[in-house]
Amino acid sequence: MSAWEANVRKVEPYVPGEQPKEKNIIKLNTNENPYPPSPKVLKKMIELDRLRLYPDDKATLLVDEIAGYHGLKSSQVFVGVGSDDVLAMAFMTFFNSGKKILFPDITYSFYDVWAELLGIPYERPALDEDFNIIAKDYYKDNGGVVIANPNAPTGIARPITFIEDILKHNQDVVVIVDEAYVDFGGESSLPLIDTYDNLLVVRTFSKSRSMAGLRIGYAMGSEKLIKYMSDVKFSYNSYTMNMPSIILGAESIKDDEYFKDTVAKVIDTREWFKNEIENIGFKVLPSATNFLFISHEKVAAKEIFEKAREEKIFVRYFNKPRIDNYLRVTIGTREEMEIFLDFLKKIV
Repeated sequence: MSAWEANVRKVEPYVPGEQPKEKNIIKLNTNENPYPPSPKVLKKMIELDRLRLYPDDKATLLVDEIAGYHGLKSSQVFVGVGSDDVLAMAFMTFFNSGKKILFPDITYSFYDVWAELLGIPYERPALDEDFNIIAKDYYKDNGGVVIANPNAPTGIARPITFIEDILKHNQDVVVIVDEAYVDFGGESSLPLIDTYDNLLVVRTFSKSRSMAGLRIGYAMGSEKLIKYMSDVKFSYNSYTMNMPSIILGAESIKDDEYFKDTVAKVIDTREWFKNEIENIGFKVLPSATNFLFISHEKVAAKEIFEKAREEKIFVRYFNKPRIDNYLRVTIGTREEMEIFLDFLKKIV
């Protein structure tokens, strides 16, 4: 090892879902929305003519639209380059006590990466045998709490009363609720931000708004929380959001009818597909997301994953303890799911 390597920050990086370069595939592995963004977004793309200029560092147009949509003040909204950027900024801002932060053992696998990267100690309380979060595991002394609700990769959602119970036991630390999938059937914790000034609710445009490629995420909370995050952001990089993301993100918020229509299509396909695969022997966890977490009583998940890949059908397999016999299947169009269903019927 070279002498300088002794001072390098070494982490095990997050491994995203595969992004195949092949054509004519069915891509059900990274929880993208199968439908295009709002037509208003696509129309507005043609009008973008200011790319030689720096974007608004405060992303005022987008922040104001998000705030108005949720009935908040603009000072209660923080935006970033996808919810990953927003969450990383929150970790950097709020988790500095030296105490362990808490998040489940089975959840979004970026949480421990950020903790390692930033030198934040952490503990991962185990989900119960049905993959539910156990509230009392979060009653102990800690440096902060992070809960994905609905959780990923399980898809299980907990009610707002569950989140409030955790908040009541953690009023001296920041509690982050990651609501990346809440639009597909979860109950949002947003109504609690007026009662708990330590609650940060994080959302993304990548799933329900069909805009994963533009990288738009946002957080909502008390004005005090948002001010602290903004101070850190502007000390790190003022221009984190590009101009197209600001303008097109605002257009997406304006088209609420289209947004709700596409979400309803995904939910309808999810429930149909769930019933169909249960009929051929699959165990399916309850889902309030745009994906299902499934396993079969006789056929190993890894085998299904590999054979599906041979057929150019991509799903997500996690080679990790407790979940190595499960697949996470993104809900595509009805046509895509019918093709995948036919494949599953043959393999089982």
